[in-house]
Amino acid sequence: MFYRESGQFKTSYQTDQAIFPIAQDRWFVYAILAIAVFVVPFYIDDYWANAIFLPFLIYALAAMGLNILTGYCGQLSLGTGGFMAVGAYATYKLMTMFPEMNFILIILLSGGITAMVGILFGIPSLRIKGFYLAVATLAAQFFLVWLFNKVGWFYNYSASGQISATRMVMFGFQITGPEAAPAVKYLFCLGFVLVFGLIAKNIARGRIGRAWMAIRDMDIAAEIIGIKPLDAKLGAFAVSSFYIGMSGSLYFAVWLGAAEVGEAFGISQSFLILFIVIIGGLGTVLGSFLGAAFMVLMPILLKNFMVDGLSIMAVTAKHVEIMLMGTMIIIFLIVEPHGFARLWQITKEKLRLWPFPH
Repeated sequence: MFYRESGQFKTSYQTDQAIFPIAQDRWFVYAILAIAVFVVPFYIDDYWANAIFLPFLIYALAAMGLNILTGYCGQLSLGTGGFMAVGAYATYKLMTMFPEMNFILIILLSGGITAMVGILFGIPSLRIKGFYLAVATLAAQFFLVWLFNKVGWFYNYSASGQISATRMVMFGFQITGPEAAPAVKYLFCLGFVLVFGLIAKNIARGRIGRAWMAIRDMDIAAEIIGIKPLDAKLGAFAVSSFYIGMSGSLYFAVWLGAAEVGEAFGISQSFLILFIVIIGGLGTVLGSFLGAAFMVLMPILLKNFMVDGLSIMAVTAKHVEIMLMGTMIIIFLIVEPHGFARLWQITKEKLRLWPFPH
């Protein structure tokens, strides 16, 4: 009764094609945004920032990038960790070479550099697809990690091979470094995720997004109706890598503060973001947020339950957590292979008919 389009009249094409055409959806989103912007910053502390909110936002941004490539354009990639490393090391070099540069500009330039690298490694997608493309992007992952390990210029010839973020200040607030306030880091990442989430949603709904989905569904048919595979596939690699590069920049500079390429950007990082996209829902921006929330919150809940509730040793709890997470992922994909976004869509469809029989 309370979730119906009935009576919500549209008087223009723009209102009919709005991202949230149903008023209840808009109110729900506005309420979430109000809580995120005006409530959370006043209560957040170091634990909530570093354990929950920052990883959630950064992984959601990375998942949006991978979702553009895999979910919308159908190009399977296992090189996400390597592209995050490109964004992180580009940020480090820009920080050290141009210490007075605006930090937002540094992140955008890091995303642009990653986009160019993504186009380079996306060229094989013009001739191969599916499993073979996944192997090609996996090779890119290993090559990029090896490159950042072996070429000392990337980490300024540090003896440890580690990169550390320099102190960055904007509008009088310190954003990077241990002295940065948790609320400042949270709001900075939140701003990036909201802005580029809206951009990703509008790209997917427009001409470019429709071309990507046509390539995903049947590339030969898409080429017949006039879509150029070269432009569509390389464009998807560029936009996807841009998002992933920005997430790598935030991951290194704002969240971790220091990183070593093998530990922070290994193959496990690529699989983690792929799991986020699959669990959240392929081909949806909402799925990137839902999947990131699941993969960030569920391990914390399981660990707290086992260590505090069942008094299991932390080391044992970690192994049990890994097994339980794997089992839950498998069960979930069997029950609902289209992810949390599909479950949310089904819930909305049922609400539209309630209380009448389906």
